[in-house]
Amino acid sequence: MRSRWMGMAAIAALTVGAPAMAQTPTRDVSIVEPRAFRPGENLARQQTAQTPAPAAQTPAGQAAPVSAVRRVEFDAAVQQAIDRNPTVASAATAITQANALLQQARAAIMPALAASLMNNTLDSARGFSGGITQPRNQTTIAASATWNVLDATSWADVAHARDEIQVSTFSSAETRREIAVSAAQAYLAVIAAHRQLEVDERALANARAHLTYAQQRLNGGVGTRLDELRAAQEAAGDEARLENSRFALAQSQEALGVLLADPGPVDSGAEPTFDLPATITEADWANRPDVRAQVASINAAERVVHDSWKQWLPSAGVSFTPQYVTPSGLFAPSRTWVFSIGVTQRIFDPSYRATTALKRVDLDRAELARQSLETEIRSEVRLAQEAVASYERARASAREASDQAAEVLRVATAAFQLGATTNLEVIDAERTARDAESTATIADDAWRRARLNLLVALGRFPH
Repeated sequence: MRSRWMGMAAIAALTVGAPAMAQTPTRDVSIVEPRAFRPGENLARQQTAQTPAPAAQTPAGQAAPVSAVRRVEFDAAVQQAIDRNPTVASAATAITQANALLQQARAAIMPALAASLMNNTLDSARGFSGGITQPRNQTTIAASATWNVLDATSWADVAHARDEIQVSTFSSAETRREIAVSAAQAYLAVIAAHRQLEVDERALANARAHLTYAQQRLNGGVGTRLDELRAAQEAAGDEARLENSRFALAQSQEALGVLLADPGPVDSGAEPTFDLPATITEADWANRPDVRAQVASINAAERVVHDSWKQWLPSAGVSFTPQYVTPSGLFAPSRTWVFSIGVTQRIFDPSYRATTALKRVDLDRAELARQSLETEIRSEVRLAQEAVASYERARASAREASDQAAEVLRVATAAFQLGATTNLEVIDAERTARDAESTATIADDAWRRARLNLLVALGRFPH
């Protein structure tokens, strides 16, 4: 009974920090305290310093080689994704196609020149009264130059092709933005995986320290086999979780490597900082590539509708065709040429109204799409702002809970050493500390993503 009261007094002294506890001779069990995440730190070095683990062995009994993972900083990763990702290159082909269509439209209003060579051979020459009207073998060399000097419809098509280039340019920029955002999200996923791996490494170190102490107590005749089995079970579970975290980190590194079009997995460097603007207005997101692409689509559709009347304008063309025939016939000179002028005026076209109505439908759709996009952006911005504030509060609470859980683990471990409690409380404290730190890691990742999403919604990422 006296020892029980002494144990309770020891717990109270640990809670308030009484110096008397320093005089109590107890066996020390190392507990790895949670510490702040330092992105880019060598995790293998941390694990070696905390809990030396045997190296993995190949079937031949030799250590398996560890493949180096290339590390890339945040800005460099985003830029590499934009420069190398095949999706961006595929989107850029739309600009090339639009330029080709512009050249095709210009060709319709440019002069055209053609030449021909023809040789005719008959079974015999044709003629009468000793004269040859058609030689048996005759060669004709001709050329043709044509030009549509008046074609308002073709001129309008050139302007429409220029509009499509602008639409394709903004659409390609939107694709680059999407790839940049995906690369940033993958980069943050690698950071989160590193943090979770550190959490599981610390949890395993604590569990192994507990197991070692339980084995020492059992060997000293003061512990029980049940305590040892419980500690061993907790350590085995933490080892399984650590392996899952390592695989999750490898998956996230591979995903980042794919987005960066890298030949292998890519690791993250330092944690990025996302500076948010002090004030937010609608002008902040007006320059987003998707908004500008939608505005360009509306302008292009408006021009198409406005130019519909031009098909009623007359069209005119000229052509010049010189010809040389050798040998010449009796009635046909050797050298001739023809100059033609043609004018065409459309008088009645029953499809005009239907065609114009279809063009107006395309314009209405583009305007409705812009309205829908702006509504979605406003909602996206509001939600992103609320997410930043909410995850900021959740992050602070999760970190406080993690610190408290670590303190509970320290007190429970010390109490177990003094015999004031059982190892069930220690195991429960270990699990709670691990889960609390995992929750804090998830909250940190959500907070970083929320800040990134707000910058994306405002059109400020990528820069």
